[in-house]
Amino acid sequence: MTKIKAVIFDMDGVLIDAREWHYEALNKALSLFGMEISRYDHLVTFDGLPTRKKLELLSLDRGLPRGLHEFINRIKQQHTMEQIFAKCKPTFYHEYAIAKLKEEGYKLAVGSNSVRKSVELMLGRAKILECFDVVLSNEDVKHPKPDPEMYRVAIERLGVQPGESLVVEDNEKGVQAAVASGAHLMKVDAVHDVNWQSIQARIREVEEGKP
Repeated sequence: MTKIKAVIFDMDGVLIDAREWHYEALNKALSLFGMEISRYDHLVTFDGLPTRKKLELLSLDRGLPRGLHEFINRIKQQHTMEQIFAKCKPTFYHEYAIAKLKEEGYKLAVGSNSVRKSVELMLGRAKILECFDVVLSNEDVKHPKPDPEMYRVAIERLGVQPGESLVVEDNEKGVQAAVASGAHLMKVDAVHDVNWQSIQARIREVEEGKP
């Protein structure tokens, strides 16, 4: 019988409603050079990728000079920080869900394709950073999502088996990483889908052998 012992969360779009913040911040930086990512391209191609990977795709597809990557990335991060300080705040149903999971003895982790500074700042401002046993950013792995490395590292550091883990994800790149890691998956569409009742329901499904 399967027993879930750990829950691993993506961050943007799962615990923090920050997907728009990253999109807007990168486009502000790109606008300095007359370039932008359309809404369609963002949703279909770029969403969920680290900024450096997005810039590499822009160089391959649109000729963005690679010499600008570091500057654009730095400006993008500054704009992201502005968004975090202006908009990121605690959400009761997330605080409650995380607290209940801790109370019931689940090990908890976050695995995000964002940089560590953003991850820690967002989780801190949401008042949930200290609840997690493991927090991983794209700086903690060689291969970010959709590669499964991030979730495999989280599972190893939590001291559980892949089959004892539930990953909560919202976009296809994260879903690919979660499935390839061997963990069970809880796919959500938005941050409000992540609450105590929905997480418990998915854990029961997994433990009852439902796909």
